[in-house]
Amino acid sequence: MGRFITIEGPDGAGKDSVLERILPELRKHLSAELVVTREPGGDPIAEQIRHLILDPANTAMDERTEALLYAASRRQHLQAVIEPALKRGAIVLCDRFVDSSIVYQGAGRGIGEQAVADINAFATAGRVPDLTVYFDVPAAVGLARIQAHRKNQQFDRLDQEADAFHERVHAAYIRLAQANPQRIVTVDATPALADVSAAALAVFKDRLSEYWTED
Repeated sequence: MGRFITIEGPDGAGKDSVLERILPELRKHLSAELVVTREPGGDPIAEQIRHLILDPANTAMDERTEALLYAASRRQHLQAVIEPALKRGAIVLCDRFVDSSIVYQGAGRGIGEQAVADINAFATAGRVPDLTVYFDVPAAVGLARIQAHRKNQQFDRLDQEADAFHERVHAAYIRLAQANPQRIVTVDATPALADVSAAALAVFKDRLSEYWTED
């Protein structure tokens, strides 16, 4: 059985930029197959659900409908991509997983963190990441970064939310990290990209030491 690792963070944390920087090093030093994927999506069917969820035109989508669609996408992705890769001994690195639903739909949308956790426990049959690297940045900082790069980014439904929504998301991430200290490793994402990338790479090297080679 392989290792399942997830990447989490509020909007503007820069996790995509960090991942782009460190992936060459991970591929160079990890002795096992590395499968990089994302949510929502990661599989043709799950990607169709992603488009439905994030389409800016779908402003009338009910909050619980949204939560259920995320869970449905996750189930498809898990069965089609993640579980087969783990069974063949790969390291699966997934950009977002259940934690995102708990904080964005449960806390951000206000439909209940435990309710969303329960929906996803059914969808995932209890699959939990072995490690979650959480990139932490205050909501105000993350939103300022998004605004600064707005012209280079695709606009989706989550981008339309008010500042209070993102504050609730950030607070929920902090609660999750505090409640799961063995699984969730927090990386301060406020410094420069190079520094955050170095800190993240150090976490991977430490937590995947049995797979790490210096060749």
